[in-house]
Order: sequence, then structure tokens, then C-alpha cells
Amino acid sequence: MKTILNFKPAGPFALFGLVSILSLSGCVNPQSHTPKESQAEVPEKITLLEGDVVKITFPDSATFNTTTKVQRDGTIKLPVVGEIHVAGMTSGELEKMLVAKYADQIVSKEINVALESSTFQVYVTGAVMHPGKVVSDRPLTALEAVLEAGGVDYSQANLKGVVVSRNIKGHLEHFKVNLQDVINGKSSETFHLRPNDILFVREKFSWF
Repeated sequence: MKTILNFKPAGPFALFGLVSILSLSGCVNPQSHTPKESQAEVPEKITLLEGDVVKITFPDSATFNTTTKVQRDGTIKLPVVGEIHVAGMTSGELEKMLVAKYADQIVSKEINVALESSTFQVYVTGAVMHPGKVVSDRPLTALEAVLEAGGVDYSQANLKGVVVSRNIKGHLEHFKVNLQDVINGKSSETFHLRPNDILFVREKFSWF
């Protein structure tokens, strides 16, 4: 959607005010960052999510070995111990929990949890063809998420100022991503998304 401004020539103070408004309209939140690989890809603990598939092995009790999927309610169902809630836990935390739950059933006190496959969701909005939730079972870049959302109308979308909002330890931070340079081959930098990121493709600002 284009924004159209109709105005008549005015004095220098009014013109100064208009220029100030136009300048501010294209700015990202003052806390925004232009991502660098070292900044955007800060390692973090991988936690289990709904839809993940985990392989659980018992080195000394192979009969308990299983591969299971984390259900929508965040639980998995295992032999002997039954249903347990695992969403939000790391594989190491789950291993410790299982060692405690199977304490009377195993001898070695060793259980291994491996993530077989993982799914996560991000949200794409703004000047894309099909805004909404994008679900992926593999690492996803900002450009790939835009394409999964149907791509953009290049006459309307401002791919130089794509904004990714991310919740980091309860604080919302914003990253400005230049996808135009990536598409044009001027940049090889990738920005990988994390679960529940919100990607916003701005519209170009037009006035007559």
C-alpha cells in the first residue's frame, strides 16, 4: 500500500518539519542492529520443541531404546515411565531426568538423548505475498523465509530494510537485514532465523 502525501508549498519552518517527519518514518527502532555474522549467530542452548524427533538410547538396556516425537502438548511417551513433558528442555537436561526416572530399571546410569530432526516456526509479515507463520524442519535464513512466504512484489517491498525482531532473554531486539544486496549478489552474508523470530518486510515510501 502506497502512502500519498498532498501538500501545498509552505514557509521554511513547515518544510523543515516535513523533512523531519520523512526522515523519521524510514528509521528502525533506535535499539536496532545491523547484523554481522558474529552478532546474529550467537550460539545458544538448543531446547526441545513440539514436533522435534528425539532418539533415546540406553547403552546397557537396549530394550528401552526408542525414537519418539515431541507432541503438540510438549510431551513424549516412554516405556515404563509413561508420559513426560520435555518441551523447553535441553538434551542434557532430559538425560538427567531420565536417569532419575529409570534409576530402578538400569544399571549403568547412562542414557543418551540425540535430536534426530527439529522443526521450528517463524512469522513473516509486511510486503510479502502470503504473510503468516512459516514452519521449517531445517535451518532457515531470512531470505528463505521470505521466499517461503510467497516472495514479494519488488515494486512495493523495501528489501534493503527488512527487520527481524527477536526475543532475547525477555528483551525484544531488532536486527536490520539488507536482502537486496544478497539478491543482487553484492553480499554473501546470511542471517539465520531462530524459533519465533518475526520478520517484517517494509514497503517502499512513496509520495507525489
